[in-house]
Amino acid sequence: MTRPLEAEYAPSYRGYVAHVGEEDILPVLRSQLDHLDGLFGQVTPERETYAYAEGKWTIRELAGHLIDGERVFGYRAFCIARGETRNLPGFDQNEYMLSAPYNQIDLEDLLSELRLVRLANIAMLRNLDEQAWLRMGTANDAQISVRALAFIMAGHVRHHMGVLRERYGLS
Repeated sequence: MTRPLEAEYAPSYRGYVAHVGEEDILPVLRSQLDHLDGLFGQVTPERETYAYAEGKWTIRELAGHLIDGERVFGYRAFCIARGETRNLPGFDQNEYMLSAPYNQIDLEDLLSELRLVRLANIAMLRNLDEQAWLRMGTANDAQISVRALAFIMAGHVRHHMGVLRERYGLS
Protein backbone atom coordinates (compact mmCIF):
# COMPACT_ATOMS: atom_id res chain seq x y z
CA MET A 1 0.00 0.00 0.00
CA THR A 2 1.37 3.38 -0.97
CA ARG A 3 1.11 6.75 0.74
CA PRO A 4 -2.23 8.55 0.64
CA LEU A 5 -2.74 11.49 -1.67
CA GLU A 6 -3.40 14.86 -0.03
CA ALA A 7 -6.95 14.71 -1.40
CA GLU A 8 -7.58 11.69 0.85
CA TYR A 9 -7.53 13.59 4.14
CA ALA A 10 -8.24 17.00 5.65
CA PRO A 11 -5.40 19.54 5.76
CA SER A 12 -5.40 19.35 9.56
CA TYR A 13 -3.92 15.83 9.29
CA ARG A 14 -1.06 16.87 6.97
CA GLY A 15 1.42 17.01 9.88
CA TYR A 16 0.63 13.49 11.03
CA VAL A 17 0.94 12.05 7.53
CA ALA A 18 4.21 13.94 7.06
CA HIS A 19 5.66 12.11 10.08
CA VAL A 20 5.52 8.88 8.07
CA GLY A 21 8.08 8.63 5.29
CA GLU A 22 7.62 4.92 4.70
CA GLU A 23 5.37 3.51 1.99
CA ASP A 24 4.42 0.25 3.73
CA ILE A 25 2.36 1.28 6.76
CA LEU A 26 1.68 -2.04 8.49
CA PRO A 27 5.30 -2.63 9.61
CA VAL A 28 5.39 0.97 10.88
CA LEU A 29 2.25 0.44 12.94
CA ARG A 30 3.66 -2.77 14.41
CA SER A 31 7.14 -1.44 15.19
CA GLN A 32 5.76 1.57 17.01
CA LEU A 33 4.64 -0.69 19.83
CA ASP A 34 8.25 -1.61 20.56
CA HIS A 35 9.36 2.01 20.33
CA LEU A 36 6.61 3.06 22.75
CA ASP A 37 7.62 0.30 25.16
CA GLY A 38 11.16 1.65 25.07
CA LEU A 39 10.12 5.25 25.70
CA PHE A 40 7.54 4.58 28.38
CA GLY A 41 9.79 1.94 29.96
CA GLN A 42 12.04 4.76 31.16
CA VAL A 43 9.30 6.24 33.31
CA THR A 44 9.51 5.48 37.02
CA PRO A 45 6.22 4.96 38.88
CA GLU A 46 6.66 8.29 40.69
CA ARG A 47 6.97 10.12 37.39
CA GLU A 48 3.90 8.61 35.68
CA THR A 49 1.72 11.53 36.81
CA TYR A 50 4.28 14.18 35.86
CA ALA A 51 3.20 16.97 33.52
CA TYR A 52 5.86 19.29 32.07
CA ALA A 53 3.69 22.40 32.60
CA GLU A 54 0.48 23.51 34.25
CA GLY A 55 -2.52 22.38 32.21
CA LYS A 56 -0.54 19.82 30.20
CA TRP A 57 -1.24 16.12 30.25
CA THR A 58 0.62 13.78 32.55
CA ILE A 59 2.57 10.89 31.09
CA ARG A 60 -0.33 8.57 31.96
CA GLU A 61 -2.79 10.94 30.29
CA LEU A 62 -0.63 11.12 27.17
CA ALA A 63 -0.64 7.31 27.01
CA GLY A 64 -4.41 7.40 27.47
CA HIS A 65 -4.73 9.95 24.70
CA LEU A 66 -2.85 7.58 22.40
CA ILE A 67 -5.39 4.88 23.30
CA ASP A 68 -8.29 7.25 22.57
CA GLY A 69 -6.79 8.29 19.23
CA GLU A 70 -6.07 4.71 18.26
CA ARG A 71 -9.66 3.69 19.01
CA VAL A 72 -11.19 6.60 17.12
CA PHE A 73 -8.95 6.34 14.04
CA GLY A 74 -9.31 2.55 14.00
CA TYR A 75 -13.10 2.76 14.28
CA ARG A 76 -13.21 5.25 11.42
CA ALA A 77 -11.00 3.02 9.27
CA PHE A 78 -13.20 -0.01 10.04
CA CYS A 79 -16.45 1.81 9.27
CA ILE A 80 -15.22 3.35 6.04
CA ALA A 81 -13.64 0.06 4.90
CA ARG A 82 -17.05 -1.55 5.34
CA GLY A 83 -18.72 1.11 3.21
CA GLU A 84 -20.18 3.44 5.82
CA THR A 85 -21.55 6.52 4.10
CA ARG A 86 -22.70 8.56 7.11
CA ASN A 87 -20.50 11.24 8.64
CA LEU A 88 -18.56 9.73 11.53
CA PRO A 89 -18.30 12.01 14.56
CA GLY A 90 -15.23 13.96 15.52
CA PHE A 91 -13.75 13.89 18.97
CA ASP A 92 -12.44 16.66 21.15
CA GLN A 93 -9.31 15.29 22.80
CA ASN A 94 -9.50 17.77 25.67
CA GLU A 95 -13.15 17.03 26.38
CA TYR A 96 -12.42 13.30 26.35
CA MET A 97 -9.59 13.80 28.82
CA LEU A 98 -11.90 15.58 31.29
CA SER A 99 -13.78 12.36 31.99
CA ALA A 100 -10.95 9.89 31.43
CA PRO A 101 -9.57 8.00 34.46
CA TYR A 102 -6.05 7.73 33.10
CA ASN A 103 -4.23 9.22 36.10
CA GLN A 104 -5.66 6.43 38.25
CA ILE A 105 -4.37 3.65 35.97
CA ASP A 106 -0.81 2.37 36.13
CA LEU A 107 1.22 3.17 33.03
CA GLU A 108 1.93 -0.53 32.51
CA ASP A 109 -1.81 -1.23 32.25
CA LEU A 110 -2.29 1.69 29.85
CA LEU A 111 0.49 0.40 27.62
CA SER A 112 -1.07 -3.05 27.64
CA GLU A 113 -4.38 -1.57 26.50
CA LEU A 114 -2.68 0.52 23.81
CA ARG A 115 -0.89 -2.58 22.53
CA LEU A 116 -4.17 -4.54 22.34
CA VAL A 117 -6.02 -1.77 20.51
CA ARG A 118 -3.15 -1.27 18.04
CA LEU A 119 -2.83 -5.02 17.39
CA ALA A 120 -6.58 -5.24 16.78
CA ASN A 121 -6.34 -2.37 14.28
CA ILE A 122 -3.39 -4.00 12.53
CA ALA A 123 -5.31 -7.29 12.25
CA MET A 124 -8.28 -5.47 10.72
CA LEU A 125 -6.13 -3.47 8.29
CA ARG A 126 -4.02 -6.46 7.28
CA ASN A 127 -7.10 -8.25 5.98
CA LEU A 128 -8.44 -5.45 3.80
CA ASP A 129 -8.34 -5.71 0.03
CA GLU A 130 -7.03 -2.85 -2.12
CA GLN A 131 -10.51 -1.50 -2.78
CA ALA A 132 -11.20 -1.17 0.97
CA TRP A 133 -7.84 0.56 1.58
CA LEU A 134 -8.74 3.19 -1.01
CA ARG A 135 -12.37 3.62 0.05
CA MET A 136 -13.34 7.16 0.99
CA GLY A 137 -15.75 8.15 3.72
CA THR A 138 -16.55 11.13 5.88
CA ALA A 139 -15.34 11.75 9.42
CA ASN A 140 -15.77 14.98 11.32
CA ASP A 141 -17.33 16.52 8.18
CA ALA A 142 -14.25 15.84 6.03
CA GLN A 143 -13.47 13.25 3.37
CA ILE A 144 -10.89 10.65 4.36
CA SER A 145 -9.65 7.30 3.09
CA VAL A 146 -8.88 4.15 5.03
CA ARG A 147 -5.31 4.38 3.76
CA ALA A 148 -4.99 7.92 5.11
CA LEU A 149 -6.33 6.84 8.48
CA ALA A 150 -3.63 4.19 8.80
CA PHE A 151 -0.95 6.81 8.08
CA ILE A 152 -2.62 9.24 10.49
CA MET A 153 -2.55 6.57 13.24
CA ALA A 154 1.19 6.13 12.75
CA GLY A 155 1.88 9.86 12.44
CA HIS A 156 -0.16 10.65 15.53
CA VAL A 157 1.96 8.26 17.58
CA ARG A 158 5.18 9.63 16.09
CA HIS A 159 4.08 13.17 16.95
CA HIS A 160 3.52 12.23 20.58
CA MET A 161 6.74 10.23 20.75
CA GLY A 162 8.43 13.51 19.84
CA VAL A 163 6.56 15.26 22.64
CA LEU A 164 7.70 12.56 25.07
CA ARG A 165 11.30 13.14 24.02
CA GLU A 166 11.22 16.94 23.87
CA ARG A 167 8.89 17.84 26.74
CA TYR A 168 9.14 14.89 29.12
CA GLY A 169 12.85 14.18 28.68
CA LEU A 170 12.51 10.59 27.48
CA SER A 171 15.03 9.34 24.95
